[in-house]
Amino acid sequence: MKRTGLLVDYGGVLTSNVFASFAAFCTAEGLAVDAVATLLRADPAARELLVALETGALPVSDFEARLGALLGVAPAGLGRRLFAGVTPDARMRGAVLTARRHGVRTALVSNSWGDGGYDRHEFDALFDAVVISGELGVRKPSPAIYRHALNAVGLPARRCVFVDDLPANLGPARDLGMAVVAHRDADTTLPLLEELLGVPLG
Repeated sequence: MKRTGLLVDYGGVLTSNVFASFAAFCTAEGLAVDAVATLLRADPAARELLVALETGALPVSDFEARLGALLGVAPAGLGRRLFAGVTPDARMRGAVLTARRHGVRTALVSNSWGDGGYDRHEFDALFDAVVISGELGVRKPSPAIYRHALNAVGLPARRCVFVDDLPANLGPARDLGMAVVAHRDADTTLPLLEELLGVPLG
């Protein structure tokens, strides 16, 4: 069945790999290369901070101070430093734009680290709807954020594709009935999207 809706993550899908940027930060700070990734995935205190940040319950400055203490690094500008190596993925952004020009309904579905990490000047061209966790108060992988995005684009789940680089975020979308694509790079994702959407994406 041809899908007519495309929901995409931001960091790691419309940008370069976020965890590569975290690794570069760790190297620069003299930490183990996977220190940030391991902390955010496995440490209960860090997970609690992350959930609070991504749902908008914790100010960025408080998150930076408390995460910096857990890592043993200076907190000033910590978010900016963590994401310093993240760059836009022009091919993925171009694919979303092309899909929309072919009549596909598009939405951003992103867990936010505050408002400063988004290049919003393209949003009006790229998306019919923008769903950001810190503004909604709900984060992936809660099914509620996917339902909100589906309502925003006005399509049932079975008509939509969801793209994310984190496997944990794909399961709930699949359970709702969406086709899902685990993103690694444009070379692998774009052919899958072309097949699912029936649109040439270049």
